[in-house]
Amino acid sequence: MEIYSPTDRTHVRRLPQRAVYDKAQVSAILDEGYVCHVGFVVDGQPYVIPTLYARAGQRIYVHGSAASRMLLSLSDGIQVCLTVTLVDGFVLARSAFHHSLNYRSVVVLGRATLVADPSEKREALRLFTNHIVPGRWEEVREPNDQELKATSVLALELDEVSAKVRTGPPLDDEEDYRLPVWAGVVPVRTELGEPITDGRVPPGISVINRDRLHNRRATDSSVPTKDYGEGPRTKR
Repeated sequence: MEIYSPTDRTHVRRLPQRAVYDKAQVSAILDEGYVCHVGFVVDGQPYVIPTLYARAGQRIYVHGSAASRMLLSLSDGIQVCLTVTLVDGFVLARSAFHHSLNYRSVVVLGRATLVADPSEKREALRLFTNHIVPGRWEEVREPNDQELKATSVLALELDEVSAKVRTGPPLDDEEDYRLPVWAGVVPVRTELGEPITDGRVPPGISVINRDRLHNRRATDSSVPTKDYGEGPRTKR
């Protein structure tokens, strides 16, 4: 098992029994998510920006307009914090205090770098497209030179990384188990709806097969089966 070595910044101190440093589990969380949140500070003002991302080995890519504040700021090499969170269930306890979520989350710390190599930039854009729908890049028009020039891609190495996972039922105070109230877990899942065809699609074009999106989640994600524990019952 390959792991990320915890640093002073990534060592999980709150409920450390939920910490995950295993690279395979971190990759599974990142591959299942769609949106990351990128935190950074410019001139003393903090920003947190949601954006699409893609993973390639031990590297995360984000992209956007070459004129965007986030891309311009991060390309200067400032410190960045990138997070991804998946919600797996509502944990309904017998007391309000012990209500919680079952979740999987990843935190990445480091400095992003601007991708200058044209071939790497194009490959990153392919990864973004296929992260949403596998094989989509291969069936649509690729970016032209003007579109590539208007787009910046940043890379963040997966060096300082930690994950945190909660699974399992609620853990109430012992005296609360006698309370006449339902308790348990309500699973939360991302469901795909029926595709809605754009009005200007020519006749005879088949609607995208939703199985392609389901297959993405089946092959690129891994829902943990291990219960990472809750610690003392006074902890949520």
